[in-house]
Amino acid sequence: MRKFFTALIIITVSGSCAFAEITEQTVNAAWKRIAKADGFKEVQINFEKEDSPNAWVKFKSQNDFSVHVTTGLMKILNTEEEIAGVLGHEIGHVKLGHYNKGVSRAVGWTIAGNLLGRIGGLAGTIAQGAGQIGMNLAESGFSRGQEVEADDYGTELLAKAGYDPYGLYKAMKAFADNKFVTQPNGFNSHPPTERRLQHLQEKAKSVKESAQSKKSTKAASSKTKSKSKSKAK
Repeated sequence: MRKFFTALIIITVSGSCAFAEITEQTVNAAWKRIAKADGFKEVQINFEKEDSPNAWVKFKSQNDFSVHVTTGLMKILNTEEEIAGVLGHEIGHVKLGHYNKGVSRAVGWTIAGNLLGRIGGLAGTIAQGAGQIGMNLAESGFSRGQEVEADDYGTELLAKAGYDPYGLYKAMKAFADNKFVTQPNGFNSHPPTERRLQHLQEKAKSVKESAQSKKSTKAASSKTKSKSKSKAK
């Protein structure tokens, strides 16, 4: 039986500039909260001891899957809302059916050096010639459009779970601050980091303003009803 993976972004550089770190307890708390808000199956998180900052959902079937988070990812994030954003993005890939649309191999947040060590033949030559590559084009699982859809889903899910909708934006910013970025080139299926950050920021702002507007409308409605009841007395 084929195994399906979903993942967040493709990474293309080496080195880092600043490290924070979140704990397993923080990841578990975020997962429980974000999964509950979406009605997603709360399976146990699998923590992988890998330097590559990565998170993915591994599928055996629609109802048989596991969630994985690497120690490398935990090292560059600062808060619960950031990992919640990453996990919300992963849920988005699943709920939007992206893994059913051609994802049939492992795709993840893979540092170029690790990938180049696995690619041989013509693919390896092309990758080395490009100078940087997050993942060989043939291994790309999600389109840029699907990544944006998952970003939007994750951002909306953050607000639904009671988190700051800027959580995924901040997570992506943490990647950029640590020099893990996706550059605009023909081999990357994911949106360039700069463009993605801008979209995430705009989406988070829209979600937050919408939530505040609904809250204000609800408060005004409650106030009106309260006044009406007082007059009736």
